[in-house]
Amino acid sequence: MDTSFQQITVDPTLAEMGKNLNEAMRILEDGHREREEDKEKRRHSRKDIPGPLQGSGQDVAHILQLVQNLMHGNEDEDLQSHRRMQNVGEQGHMALLGHSLAAYISVLDKERLRKLTTRILSDTTLWLCRLFRYENGSAYYHEDDREGLLKVCRLVIHSRFDDYSTEGFNMLYSKQPVIYQSAACRSGLGQHLCNQLGLPLSSLCTVPCNTMFGSQHQMDVALLDRLIKDNVDSGKLPLLLIANAGTPAAGHTDKLGRLKELCAQYSMWLHVEGVNLATLALPYVKSSVMAATQCDSMTLTLGPWLGLPAVPAVTLYRHEDPSLSLAAGLNSSQPVEKLRALPLWLSLQYLGHDGIVERIRHASQLSQRLLDHLTKQTSITTAVEDDLNSPVVVFRFAQTHANSAQSGGPLETFHSSDREILDALNRWLGEQLALLVPASGVDIVNLEDEGSCVRFSPLMTAAVLGTKDEDVDMLAERLQEKIPVLISTLRLREEFREEVHRTAALTYIEDLSWPGLGTVRYEMSREEPDESKRQAELEKINSVLLKKLKELDSDLTFSTGPEFGPEKNCVYIGMATEDLDVAEVVEMIATIGREIEENSRLLENMTEVVRKGILEAELQLQKATEEKLMEEGVLRQLPVVGSVLNWFSPVQSSVKGRTFNLAAGSVDSTEPTYSMKAQSTGETPPPTPTSARTKHRLPGQKLFRRSLASSDCVSETSSVGQVEELEKEELREPAPEGREADVQKEPEPEPEQRGETPGEGEQKGKREPEVEGRETENPSILR
Repeated sequence: MDTSFQQITVDPTLAEMGKNLNEAMRILEDGHREREEDKEKRRHSRKDIPGPLQGSGQDVAHILQLVQNLMHGNEDEDLQSHRRMQNVGEQGHMALLGHSLAAYISVLDKERLRKLTTRILSDTTLWLCRLFRYENGSAYYHEDDREGLLKVCRLVIHSRFDDYSTEGFNMLYSKQPVIYQSAACRSGLGQHLCNQLGLPLSSLCTVPCNTMFGSQHQMDVALLDRLIKDNVDSGKLPLLLIANAGTPAAGHTDKLGRLKELCAQYSMWLHVEGVNLATLALPYVKSSVMAATQCDSMTLTLGPWLGLPAVPAVTLYRHEDPSLSLAAGLNSSQPVEKLRALPLWLSLQYLGHDGIVERIRHASQLSQRLLDHLTKQTSITTAVEDDLNSPVVVFRFAQTHANSAQSGGPLETFHSSDREILDALNRWLGEQLALLVPASGVDIVNLEDEGSCVRFSPLMTAAVLGTKDEDVDMLAERLQEKIPVLISTLRLREEFREEVHRTAALTYIEDLSWPGLGTVRYEMSREEPDESKRQAELEKINSVLLKKLKELDSDLTFSTGPEFGPEKNCVYIGMATEDLDVAEVVEMIATIGREIEENSRLLENMTEVVRKGILEAELQLQKATEEKLMEEGVLRQLPVVGSVLNWFSPVQSSVKGRTFNLAAGSVDSTEPTYSMKAQSTGETPPPTPTSARTKHRLPGQKLFRRSLASSDCVSETSSVGQVEELEKEELREPAPEGREADVQKEPEPEPEQRGETPGEGEQKGKREPEVEGRETENPSILR
């Protein structure tokens, strides 16, 4: 584009502008360029001048580098915010070039500027009216997408109140104007209009959506008719109705045809906005959306639809009196104001009709592709307006009888009225999908009737993020992977609650907003009268417990929960899989908690125990010294005499060793220790006792998993073989001491059965040493 631009352009300033723009974009889009620090200190005369303004100024490259650093930040920051950064293509460069050209064009002489701005404004307005089937319309370009509706409201006020331009708000006393909006409109829109127009909030009337027939996200036309009649009877003036061609949350379209007839009956202005207005540019348009071409005004947001950065929104309207449009601010006599259309004027020419239609068609096909995938999911419910053609797809995980039966859990463990649990799971699902497939642009919406849902609106995100068919397929695959986790977690929550209630040391914390297995807190077994000390100790134990749980080799996630959650000093357990052993999880938490509490109690008493032990050791040493003195006599203690006596008549010393038991806090003799060690020499030590639920794990098997013999994660033959090997190892393990007689040993096979000759057996029997006290292997004696 650089070469062709420079060849066609005659004005050298425009050529230089295009070159500088490309260089600036190259610097700003390079997120890994190293920042060059200026090490030289600038000399300045005033101390209060900020650093960037000191001296003789900075060069362009340094300023652009500063902007780049502010845009991308540090490398260590979270990259989640950068994943959805718009990919500025060549059409985006044209939009950015329009802003630079607007600044350059504004310095032209007035006559040339007037002609140029009039041409740009008239061309852009004509193209948009033809593209979106809005004949004989005018256009207002604005940065805030609410600004166009605000200007339209002022236009309607000027039209309905003849002397409003001279009398002002005094004209509104006779008949209070009323603005009607749907309950599904974007939040804060009506309040913003009233604040900017100086109207009381009583001038805003919110119309509920359907409850019996039709979509639950469409305006109730019959109820609207009754509200208008009531307002007319009370002396109010129906002024304007705001309808939706694609509600902000669910993407549903109001019955625009009937609403237009109602507005014509009461001389009201009909304004339409919504994402579905983009489909007016397609060759085939639904009749419900086509009715928007007959409205009095509509707002188009072309930036996200076409992937154009920093382009204004456009409000198309029809009105015959240019003076009232000028009074309302829809027209401007300032040429600079008309240059707002310049980025659109350039971008629309660059894309062309085919490029515009292709982007909108591609977004519509992406939504239909995802909808086809969702229809195959039994655990997913959709809230779309039309199964065959819906630009916005809203879906939600819901526990049904089918997936409850497949999961093996009883249906009565989950109450369908408890929507809060499902809302938490759907919020987790939306966050996971947005993290795993960032190019899909999915987000989370809260609907009044359905609750928390996942929304896919490619008309608002596909052109910006560059969403492709492969991204939608990957989104469906990731969704398929998460559904079993959601079903298992929902089924195991009740089991986890019951296991915690059966464990004395744990307390179950009810938190329906947590998307996971549940929340638990370890309670201390001892009583602490000081509440502040008890809370500090409880916080310490649970924090150490959480740290140790995180170190375990398991697929479960343990965390402190939400940052601003109502519960503190708790362990939040994340999502669970089907093969999770809930009882083992609860027992492990209780066991680790008890160990931490015991260790903490031991450390607290360590100072007192050591002090008492030292005193007792001193007393015993003093006693042992006195006994030695009485046994050997006084003469043996003298330096010279004692040596002579010991040489003529040696005395066997009987010094006793001492050991300090920290656990018991006592000083004991070392004689039992040495005697036990002498007896146990050459013998196998007894096995270390383990927990009652400790079980063997196969290679690669993580904690809290049930036996892989009935799992699908390994093949049947391999799992059975490994289980049989484990059983053989258990049989070969020695029985605990004192229980040898309870185990009936099988008779030793004959030498022929073992494949040995009699001689070999006798030789082996001779070489095998006999151990005293060894039990006979005669089966008759055991019987």
